[in-house]
Amino acid sequence: MPIRTSRGRSAAYRGVWQWPLRSPARLAVTVLVIVAVAALVGVLAGANGRSDSGGIVGFASPTSAPQVASPPAGNSFEPLAAPTASALPPVPALAPTTLPLSQAPPAALQVAARWAAAWVRPPGGTTAQQWLDGLRPTTTDEFLGVLTTVDPSSVPATRVTGAPKAVQVAARSVQVDVPTDALTLLVTVVDTDTGGWRVSDYDRA
Repeated sequence: MPIRTSRGRSAAYRGVWQWPLRSPARLAVTVLVIVAVAALVGVLAGANGRSDSGGIVGFASPTSAPQVASPPAGNSFEPLAAPTASALPPVPALAPTTLPLSQAPPAALQVAARWAAAWVRPPGGTTAQQWLDGLRPTTTDEFLGVLTTVDPSSVPATRVTGAPKAVQVAARSVQVDVPTDALTLLVTVVDTDTGGWRVSDYDRA
């Protein structure tokens, strides 16, 4: 069994804690070392706490709820009221686009008959200009320009064989059938602002 002496562990421990007491300078150095160690331990403990919380200094935690800015006082907004249905006046009945055939203006029928009599093939020796001059008083200026391309000698009909008859009547236009010895003309007569009733088109009925 070993013999314990004053030079064993006890002697070493006594030497350690008695060392600062041997002079005031050693005591001051010992106190500074203890304070520095305690401060270092405190800093390390604070850093570990921040890392465990998941936050970063200067930034909000990602789990924190977003802050919604409230409107300034005096600028509150009220929801718009829903529009209320209002009763609309009844829609008036529209005027018909066509009128009864009995309302065909006699002047329009007369113009259709005169135009058809001037349109049929003229006697031999009649020039195209003479034929156009015969149509001019009952033809609109626009349609007269179209008729300049027609050769009067190629017109199939030679005479009108019956009275004009309205087939469609509107407020300012009338379509009129005029029979000839070759075909029945469908003549469109319109009420112009300056020249009265004039023929603006024709076709085969």
